[in-house]
Amino acid sequence: MRIVVDTNIVFSALLSTNSYISQIILQPKTRLNFYSTERLIYEISSHRDKIISLTGYSNYDLDRMISLITSRIRFVNISLIPKEIYYDCELLTKDVDVDDCEFVALTEHIRGKLWSGDKRLIRGLQKKKWIKFVNTDDLYRMIMKHP
Repeated sequence: MRIVVDTNIVFSALLSTNSYISQIILQPKTRLNFYSTERLIYEISSHRDKIISLTGYSNYDLDRMISLITSRIRFVNISLIPKEIYYDCELLTKDVDVDDCEFVALTEHIRGKLWSGDKRLIRGLQKKKWIKFVNTDDLYRMIMKHP
């Protein structure tokens, strides 16, 4: 299964390395394929100080955790997403959260599911009949069933 990972998922994994989210991402033998865009790296970098303050990580430890988690994610350059798909997703997300447009467009492009903890985004897109989401509990059940 192709899963597009939103920034808040990686943020959660960094904050709690023993969480279900971390276990899902770091599961070595899984049929889940994780994807994202460079926006994820940018957003995590812009919240470095907050992550360090919340976790107590040193800069070195945080870099190691980011590297470990992002090594499981395939990063796709947004220029590879067809313009029509990207434009449609801009229209879809503009009044919900345009910052998540890249993740929605990548989900459409790879015909995957979006893994996000952003309740506002999920509710807003569901109202527009876009329901290509997967949640943490469902993913956790999948990896426990088929490790």
